[in-house]
This record gives sequence, C-alpha cells and structure tokens, in this order.
Amino acid sequence: MEAEIHSNYTYMNRNFSNISLNEDSTAFSDCNSDRSGEFPTTSLQSKRLILACATEKSDDLIQQLVSDLESDSIDVRKQAAMELRLLAKNKPENRVKIAKSGAIKPLISLISCSDPELQEHGVTAILNLSLCDENKELLASSGAIRPLVRALKTGTPTGKENAACALLRLSQLEENKSVIGRSGAIPLLVDLLETGNFRGKKDASTALYSLCSLKENKIRAVEAGIMKPLVELMADFESNMVDKSAFVVSVLVSLPEARAALVEEGGVPVLVEIVEVGSQRQKEIAVVILLQLCDGSVVYRNMVAREGAIPPLVALSQAGTKRAKQKAEQLIELLRRPRSGNNIASSSDSSD
Repeated sequence: MEAEIHSNYTYMNRNFSNISLNEDSTAFSDCNSDRSGEFPTTSLQSKRLILACATEKSDDLIQQLVSDLESDSIDVRKQAAMELRLLAKNKPENRVKIAKSGAIKPLISLISCSDPELQEHGVTAILNLSLCDENKELLASSGAIRPLVRALKTGTPTGKENAACALLRLSQLEENKSVIGRSGAIPLLVDLLETGNFRGKKDASTALYSLCSLKENKIRAVEAGIMKPLVELMADFESNMVDKSAFVVSVLVSLPEARAALVEEGGVPVLVEIVEVGSQRQKEIAVVILLQLCDGSVVYRNMVAREGAIPPLVALSQAGTKRAKQKAEQLIELLRRPRSGNNIASSSDSSD
C-alpha cells in the first residue's frame, strides 16, 4: 500500500496542506480545463510538480519536460505529458511558457500514439494550452486539428471529451471553424452527443453550437443526423441537457433541411411541451425556435397549432421574460392567421 505524501503549499486558492498526492479531483467547469486527478502518483516527479505550481520556478521544469517528450521511453513521455498538462491546468501563465518552449508539436504527435493513456495525456495537454487565446492560432497552424478529430474517433472516453473541448476552444477563431468541419469533426461530435455520457453530451453540444454558426457545418450536422439526439435530449427534462440541446437547434433551424428534420424527428410536440412546462429560459428558446419554424410555412403553423401551442403561448406572453413575451406574441399572431384556402405551403417548407 502506497504511503500518503503531504505538502503545505497554497496556490490559486487551493490549499495543499494535508492533501494526499493520491487524492482524485474531478472538478470541471464547461471546458475550462481538463477534469483529471490533480496529483495521481506519489512519485518524486509529482512532488516537483507541486513545487512548480506553488512557486514561480516552473521554467526549468518545463524545459526538462519538453525534452522528456522526445524520450524513447514511453513511461518518461507519459510522465512528461501528464506534468505539462497539469502545469498548464493549474497556472495560466504556464500555458504561454509551455507553448513557447516548443512543446506543441511533440504533444500533437502524442495524440496519434497507439497507447491510449499517452494519447489522452497529449489531447488533454493540448486542451489546457488552448485555454490561452495566444496559443489558439499556433495550435491550429502546428497541425493540432486533424489529430484532435482522430482522437474523437479512437480515443478513450475522457480523450474524446477533452478533444471535443479542445476543438471548441480552437473554433473560437472563426477561420478554424471551416477547417474543423472539413476535417470530419461534425459527425463524430454528433455521435458523442448521442452515445456519450453526460459530460460527453455536454462537451459535444457546446462544440457543435460554436461550429454550427457556419452554414457549411450546419449542413454537415443535419446530414449526420443531429436532430434525432437533440430532440431526444430536449424531451428528457431529467437529462440536464434541455437548454444546451435547444440552443443548438436554434442555430440550425435557419436551414430548411434542419426544419424538416426537426419536424420529422417529432420536435414540434417537444417544443410545445417546453413552452408549457419548461423553465423561463427553456420557454424563451423554445418559442424562438417555433417562431423560426412557423415563419413562412402554413404547414408547420398548422402542426404547431394542432399541438395546442396557443394557450401556453398566451400564458408566456403575459408572464415570460421580455424577449419571450415579444416572441410569443409574434407567434400567436402567426398561428391565428388563416391556415387554409389560398395560403398553402408545401410540407417540405418550400416557401423558403
């Protein structure tokens, strides 16, 4: 049984006093860093890592770790990648230091390794470096995007989630969105949205929301079948994914193909139910989606009206947020227009 090793350091409001180096921490906040254990071993290397996190003396350690990334020993490379990832996680200024030290290309090369643990460390180190705006362009120009997309396909569950987060960060540069989409990320993110655990679904939906601000990526997402998992998540109030999935739908429904897919997957009754029983934010985004769906299509207006949308919309127009009230009133006016006779739109929403 390993002996516990204790330290007495404080860094970034974390008290290291009486904390075992074996203690596992899974705290994470919306793709802001990896969710790994802080100090997973009791090695001397981990003790030097604590010292580096607790003091300003990280430069020499970083240089040594970057050198170790080129080692012939897989264990040495694993340890170096793990320590770099944690240095980048715990101290923002280290992110620039590590990038400038020449770590990016060897870390990217780890993502293509067959060893799953080494790949995961590489992905996660890249994620933590991508949190720094100064590093985003360098990461993309150094070739990080395609290996991260491959990690979405072949990585461990944690590796896939962290790859999604890293791609989200890189997509914050507008010019990267098209590159990420062309690299095949969208279908893999849709698959993670459908089959991942809660964290995977959350990371995938956030990345897709960012990427789908670009029309070509919207098309890719719809073609990859994104509406099915989005509608299922919106319908499941226990999933804690209603808001995130609805926001992704809201950026997609500007496409006629997306509106048709939303209807085909049963999205209309789900959205009407959200307007009726959802939270204030959920009601607001649902009515925005319904308004986009109904604007210009009598067929979709008929469907929404038949689902009993008008009573909850009237209630929302009286007691919702300012924006929700405005959108609800607009939608009520649309639904109360004549819906037959000369005003006929095709079921394929051909009026667009």
